Amino acid sequence: MKKRIISSLTAMLLTGTIFTACGSTAESGDASAAGSGDTVTLTVWGSQEGQPFLKRMCESFAAANPDKNYVFNYGVVSEADAKKELLKDVSAGADVFGFASDQTGELVSAGALYRVTKNKDQIVANNTAPSIQSATVDGELYGYPYVSDTYFMYYDKSKFTEEEVLSLDTMLAKDIPGTTTNFAFDTDNGWYQSSFFFGAGCKLFGDDGTDPTMCDFNNDRGMLAGEYLIDLVKNPKYGANFDDGLIKAGFADGSIAAAVTGTWNATDIQASLGDNYAATKLPSIKLSNGEEVQLGGMANFKIMGVNAETKNPLDAMALAEWLTNYDNQVINFEERSLAPTNVELANDTEKLYSNAAVAALAQQAQHATVQTSIPQCGNYWTPAEAFGQDLIAGNITRDNLQEKLDKYVESVLSALTSE
Repeated sequence: MKKRIISSLTAMLLTGTIFTACGSTAESGDASAAGSGDTVTLTVWGSQEGQPFLKRMCESFAAANPDKNYVFNYGVVSEADAKKELLKDVSAGADVFGFASDQTGELVSAGALYRVTKNKDQIVANNTAPSIQSATVDGELYGYPYVSDTYFMYYDKSKFTEEEVLSLDTMLAKDIPGTTTNFAFDTDNGWYQSSFFFGAGCKLFGDDGTDPTMCDFNNDRGMLAGEYLIDLVKNPKYGANFDDGLIKAGFADGSIAAAVTGTWNATDIQASLGDNYAATKLPSIKLSNGEEVQLGGMANFKIMGVNAETKNPLDAMALAEWLTNYDNQVINFEERSLAPTNVELANDTEKLYSNAAVAALAQQAQHATVQTSIPQCGNYWTPAEAFGQDLIAGNITRDNLQEKLDKYVESVLSALTSE
């Protein structure tokens, strides 16, 4: 999947989680009221927060296909954890499951994804070109895209003005009574951490994200990003290690003024902030050379996949297509604030801009790099986490920064090992 810079709302949604993992659990039930026809049992995995919607959509699928009795078993597995859970035992995995687009290459390499052979041309036509690219390997389609994703900044507009949130340095310089954290961020999560390196002009896996031998986070621009991060984690007004749970809690109790996360938390954050709810792109930062740069970031897609070892491939493909169709993408947008990949819906900019979170996602998408799906990407996450944890612990200084970045890059580019 090529990484590319995106220049507008329509471009992001036309051209293109979070990482919360839950243990696999299951519950089963007959989702069909029909008493005639064959009985087909399908196991479906989805995120914890998506379970009510997943069940509702499966039930509507069964109702629309009364010629068969569909029984669904549901498992709680986040899109971020799908690859890890499925590759433990593909034959025991879900028939249909959601996964993050950076996993496409590895899942295909492992023989875990069923190639789309039913209504392929229609699926390609219905969804944005880069979302289809993110589900494609060697010209073959292996999934059904349904969410366009990146992160952005939520803020309390009683604590920051629209002008102040343009600059992170301005935000951190402000004294806000009753607030302990001016800006909350998940520094040791590589998806978020990349915003500083991309903002400084670094590249991961080359210009188009397909070169497994190239990462320049340790060049001069990477050093500038690293120097900024060293100072940033020392700032008492910076929340360096805030996951989604801490961010939602901080907005609920008023201790946070701004934080970086995605659309999946929009409902909870809006409920906490009420009339003071606001969202926008990430701020700019001033590097040590005096240069002001806009923070970048990663954008990816959520994809519905079919298990290569499913016993019911035609039914599984039909369900995956149903779960990602126009009507269900509308439900995800209107009720969950998830940005669509469906071309018709993505083109409806008036509708999309009515949602503050999706509008902010579109703003940030102009500065985002679409996340690669090459297998080498699997080598990025652990070194990024280790680097972030070292930053937070104060183990990285200007004196050893080059050494730490060299080790970071060496680990990212190291030879892939089989699981």
